[in-house]
Amino acid sequence: MVRTSVMPQRLRELAEAPMLPLFRTLDSTPKGLTEAEAAARVERFGPNEPPTPTETSPYRRLRDAVGSPFVALLSALCVTFVLVGDLRAVITVAAMVALSVILRLWQHTRSDHAMRALRRQVTTTATVRRRAADGHEALDREIPVEDLVPGDVVVLAAGDIVPADVRLINAVDLLVDQSAVTGETLPVRKGKESTVELPTLCFAGTPVVGGSATAVVVATGADTCFGTAAQVDRPESSFDVGVRAVGWTLVRFMLVMVPIVLVVNGTITGNWSQAAMFALAVAVGLTPEMLPVIVTTNLARGAVRLARRKVIVKRLNAVQDLGGMDVLCVDKTGTLTEDRVAYAHSVDPLGRPDGEAAEYAYLAVHFQVTPLNNLDEAIADQLADEAEDLLYEAMFRKVDEIAFDHDRRRCTVILRKREGIVRQHDGEHLLITKGDPERVLPLCSHVQRDGEVIELTEAAARQTEDVVRAYAEHGMRVLAVAARQDTKAEKDLVLVGFVGFVDPVRASAAEAVRDLTEHGVAVKILTGDNEHVAEYVAVQAGVRVGEVMLGKDIDAATDEELVEHTVFARLTPAHKARIVTALRSAGHAVGFIGDGVNDAAALRIADVGISADSATDVAQEAADLLLTDRDLTVVAQGVVEGRRTLGNTMKYVNITASSNFGNVFTVLAASAFLPFLPMLPIQLITQNLLYDCAQLALPWDRVDNAYLRAPRRWDARGLARFMLVFGPVSSLFDLAMFAALWWALDLGGRPELFQTGWFVESLLSQVLVVLVLRSRGGWLTGQRASSPSRQVLLASIGVTAIALALPLTGWLDLRALPATYFLWLAGVLAAYTISVHLVKASYLRVK
Repeated sequence: MVRTSVMPQRLRELAEAPMLPLFRTLDSTPKGLTEAEAAARVERFGPNEPPTPTETSPYRRLRDAVGSPFVALLSALCVTFVLVGDLRAVITVAAMVALSVILRLWQHTRSDHAMRALRRQVTTTATVRRRAADGHEALDREIPVEDLVPGDVVVLAAGDIVPADVRLINAVDLLVDQSAVTGETLPVRKGKESTVELPTLCFAGTPVVGGSATAVVVATGADTCFGTAAQVDRPESSFDVGVRAVGWTLVRFMLVMVPIVLVVNGTITGNWSQAAMFALAVAVGLTPEMLPVIVTTNLARGAVRLARRKVIVKRLNAVQDLGGMDVLCVDKTGTLTEDRVAYAHSVDPLGRPDGEAAEYAYLAVHFQVTPLNNLDEAIADQLADEAEDLLYEAMFRKVDEIAFDHDRRRCTVILRKREGIVRQHDGEHLLITKGDPERVLPLCSHVQRDGEVIELTEAAARQTEDVVRAYAEHGMRVLAVAARQDTKAEKDLVLVGFVGFVDPVRASAAEAVRDLTEHGVAVKILTGDNEHVAEYVAVQAGVRVGEVMLGKDIDAATDEELVEHTVFARLTPAHKARIVTALRSAGHAVGFIGDGVNDAAALRIADVGISADSATDVAQEAADLLLTDRDLTVVAQGVVEGRRTLGNTMKYVNITASSNFGNVFTVLAASAFLPFLPMLPIQLITQNLLYDCAQLALPWDRVDNAYLRAPRRWDARGLARFMLVFGPVSSLFDLAMFAALWWALDLGGRPELFQTGWFVESLLSQVLVVLVLRSRGGWLTGQRASSPSRQVLLASIGVTAIALALPLTGWLDLRALPATYFLWLAGVLAAYTISVHLVKASYLRVK
């Protein structure tokens, strides 16, 4: 965590400098730069692009590819061959090392390029104040963040991410969350009146939580002090935990089996050098060394398929996290609803039609400087009129504004009537407050009825609350509007009335929720709206409601209570983060959909954070996936895609690990009675490589529909059980082949032919078992099996052809086999296939 005490002296001086010297130092003006000056400074300072942890350099990709533990094992084996002088083995293993590194480097580079191409679909902008040329009027406009330069004047509002290190010119109730930079737990107020250290400086990458400001850029790109500090480390996702657990399971098997092979083989043969080489070969054979390539290929293919479904993947591993998700938390707006807030009507405090509340609200919206929310925009769309706007400008001028934030849930605008325009009270002020009825009504002491202002009695207050509740129960959003004729604080206001809005529930929402439920994903609603609107939307969307939990009850609730509830209302950002944390602590894989600045914490904490490409910069930065179509159906399709990706990955992991484990058992048994190695180390490594190359087609394979119906994660315990069940079955038929080679074919005295026979049988049986175990279906399981893809069939046929052709070449000390061998080979493979089907059916019944 970086502290401001270590800030460069120049930045500290700029933060404390008076305005005139500040602009002189930056060679700028409060009106901003001209376009020509900005273009020249881009050439001088470069684009405003600080390095991000999501991008990897070519050096880092190469280091990751070479740094694989599996590459280290192959390299150790190659060194051993060098020491014993086996040149052919050295060349073969070195080629395998190079191929493994090249494949991983190619795939990582390809994935990085794909990710950058996908991210280019999402543009982050900043509001900058510039002039066309000297003497021209300054205009505010949106430009890409990369085009900002020192000296630019920028406009900040709630929901923005500070685009560079900036010095504030003026600020109105500006709140900035700089916890990722300075360690402060809560958002801090910025501006001259603030008591924090360096109150006039805002750091690049920090979210604006509330208020508004104008600032001048003092540093960009790599020159910013904290440009990358906002990249907060997220907790480990279910994918990260699962991959680590599976990796350790494989390592444990290797650490147990390799020493046993070394001791048994060395003791029986007396050739400890050869035993050591063979033990190293077994170590390589036991571990699925193509696992990183298979995983990355699957994830990259999943990301491309998701992109076709209007989902941009920012974090590649999130593809499989999406498949493991069993709880999806949504903020209803835009996902369950159309996010198309439309003006419905304006009523007085008794609920009678009356346009005065809407007129007051529009007057406030007209003079409001801070960005309009969707309710403000709906008012403007309904009431905007050019003639009326000119009249308002003639009658009033703005004095001050208290911006909306998620704690206050209201906005106040203070106007002054221009002298000589109105007859009464020339020059008097008008304060207008609009916002959540729950926050505005307690500030009111009077109410306007039939043109008269009367005291707001308890009975009248209950009537207004009944009006709000009645509209909320019908799914409407309600804006309370109050005013007073002076500039005192927001108290003793006169309630003018309410403005109602509708945000229709999406026609596809109920079907999407039903689809997610059928796929084992529970949908929970987390919203800042009131409980009535939340319950109405939940019922319309088909979400099980139960008891709605309010934000005020969350602090006192236990994690167990939070997990049991489905609909939450009147939430703050901290409440949302608490709920997501509680769900994860209970063992759930949690997805969270949000698009506001208040959703950033929950997006980071969730296993997979999902936002929209139209969301605030803060939400986009925190999210793992971005939706270009906010329909929840897109998420349901993404869940299936994530499970398909994981399913094809786990096929390789489970089947390969069990086959390799079976080979080790075979080696141990053979070492007890064979006077020679059942397979040379170089043959074992080559066989493993050929098998792994065939499995590179698995990302294109089909997955059983039944597998897609439930959440899936990396399962280390399931892997161990799979290896212990199917590995010995493989060994049993390897030993049957040994018996045929030794007694039926009488090859015990011809080691080269014996080794060739097991090389072919072992490779073909591994390829064959993939076709059997790739699906849970089959003629004995009672489930419909998905047919293998064309890519998988072609890869299997290709490796089979190579396995049968290699003995004819004489390479790797392989020899041509007698014709009778192939009769025994067909019999062993047929029996093996039938046995695997039987064991699979029993395995699935027990599981």
